[in-house]
Amino acid sequence: TFAFIMVLGIVVDDAIIVGENVYRHQRRGRNALEGALQGVHEVATPVVFAVLTTVAAFSPLLFVPGLLGKMMRYVPLVVIPCLLFSLVESLNILPAHLARRRTDRRGPWSRFQNTLADGMETVVDRVYRPALAACLRWRYLSLAAGVSVLVLTVGLVLGGRVAFHFFPAPEADVIYATLTMPMGTPAAVTAAAAQRLEDSAGQLRREVGEQAGADPVRHILTTVGNQPLGTAPGPLWGGPSQSSGHLAQVMLELAPPSERGVRADELGRRWRELTGPIPQALELAFSASDLLPGEDVDVQLVGADPGQLRAAVERVKEGLRSYTGVYDVADSFQGGPREMRIGIKPAAEALGLTLEDVGRQVRQAFYGEEAQRIQRGRDDIRVMVRYPAEQRRTLGDLENMRIRTPDAGEVPFGYVAAVETGRGVSSIRRVNHSRAINVTAALDETVTSAGAVNAALAADVMPTVERDHAGVRYSFEGTQASQDEVLENLQVGFPLALFVIFALLAIPLKSHLQPLIIMSAIPFGFVGAVGGHIVMGENVTMLSMLGIVALSGVVVNDSLVMIDFINRERRRGGSLLAAVQEAGAARFRPILLTSITTFAGLAPLLLERSTQADFLKPMAISLAFGVLFATFVTLVLVPAAYLILDDVKRLRLPFERPCGAGDDVPSSHGSGS
Repeated sequence: TFAFIMVLGIVVDDAIIVGENVYRHQRRGRNALEGALQGVHEVATPVVFAVLTTVAAFSPLLFVPGLLGKMMRYVPLVVIPCLLFSLVESLNILPAHLARRRTDRRGPWSRFQNTLADGMETVVDRVYRPALAACLRWRYLSLAAGVSVLVLTVGLVLGGRVAFHFFPAPEADVIYATLTMPMGTPAAVTAAAAQRLEDSAGQLRREVGEQAGADPVRHILTTVGNQPLGTAPGPLWGGPSQSSGHLAQVMLELAPPSERGVRADELGRRWRELTGPIPQALELAFSASDLLPGEDVDVQLVGADPGQLRAAVERVKEGLRSYTGVYDVADSFQGGPREMRIGIKPAAEALGLTLEDVGRQVRQAFYGEEAQRIQRGRDDIRVMVRYPAEQRRTLGDLENMRIRTPDAGEVPFGYVAAVETGRGVSSIRRVNHSRAINVTAALDETVTSAGAVNAALAADVMPTVERDHAGVRYSFEGTQASQDEVLENLQVGFPLALFVIFALLAIPLKSHLQPLIIMSAIPFGFVGAVGGHIVMGENVTMLSMLGIVALSGVVVNDSLVMIDFINRERRRGGSLLAAVQEAGAARFRPILLTSITTFAGLAPLLLERSTQADFLKPMAISLAFGVLFATFVTLVLVPAAYLILDDVKRLRLPFERPCGAGDDVPSSHGSGS
């Protein structure tokens, strides 16, 4: 649906160019049929290649990897067929309709149309022609001004003045808090901690309900013993077990955004504030979106020494906590249940005891030793010998235990063995045969961005970690890894698309230099896209970048038609300056109309107040405002660049060589192209 809405304004561009040119010929006195034939024949070639360049620009979106690619793949799958079918319509069906057009109508609608057409021609004669003449006379100054604006825009983006967020989190209908207590925590203790989350959720419900006048929460679901929306082990929606009683999750199903009037991420932040820290909790994370390519910040630390690795993890977590807007700092290391590690003393070795002997006797005393098996029907019953129940309940029973020696004697347990308490390891994760632990954190996007935090980590914290903890290496995963993957793909796909666009432009123009003039509109489309984000108050996202990729094929269409018109005028024997001025005046109306229709087609998305539309707005902003700004470039800078190119050719620079027949057109200076 988004792709169809987006293509509504683009799909009529070729029809506008054809229809306007047919109208221009019919108004010059030709009958309807002759005007239609001449008009469509004159612009058929540039229109075909203009559509093909747009198709080439949208094609890289077919190959974007990851979650973003799975969603954005539907855009070119809708846009490309629409454009190709519109080409058939504009070059065949539309001229047939225009050939039957009656030019002698005198109705009120015709008078209204004629009034608008006359008004636009007045604007061309009184405003655009003088302005274009001044820009052509001061063409180098005009080009320098345009380049200055481009450099300023790039500086705003690279300098961080315009915030960049890789993946805009779509508005969620569910927010949830996942609680992880130390392994071995009784389910009752975990349930009490989850009850605190429930209580704060109820307080949030009352607080926001009073402000918004409607209940923002429809249902609250608490699960103890599992995390259904997480990745914790255990049976889905199962009850507490010995291994998962330390897990809990509280989920809030929200009312529709139009009813609650508060964004889900704002509710999540307020819920976190009302809950506060939970004692003994290893991790407490709040999430307001389940459609993300990974954690906002995800640093993977790899090392062979567990001690060095754990120390490095703590150092990274400490660094993350020092940044403003960073919360829910956690790591993937999960300690196992509490355990006792038994070691032997020198006295045990003197008595001939080994660690294996002590460990085996402790196991026999508390777990049991199989004495015999009894067959009862079809069942095999094992008879285990161990201490009575009242003698194996506490740690004191272990200390009171007596150990048998090889000479059939007995000694107290504490005389030959020592006990050290601690926690085991529930799981060990390895990457390339080395232990790996991931440090993750969530961000408040109104305060900072993943790119800024990762850059600060890489500059300030990680060099110290690598220097102080030998053998520890790091890499950025999560959102950063997905961003790098998409950018790496675009670094190949976008230049390839530009090359295809260049080749497609070179075919009808029969030139290798004129396509560069046309493609100069592409970076200025970037200026419009960034300016649009500033005007709309939106952050630049990866969807914005994909919109700029698609924009590269749209902004060259009008420039191609204008350059083709200039070449045609020059082949008729006119001077270069007159040809450029006439081309600008003749193409002013179709260029303006194509830009307005493209912007109007995207206006429903730009003006949509629904929070769900926020996810798609960046791409629409890039296209709409990029095309709008490219209109100025096409009408002013492209004609100026054409004259500058002629100036350069007249200098006979060393790189110049004879060009194709399409360039051999007379100029005002009598030199060929």
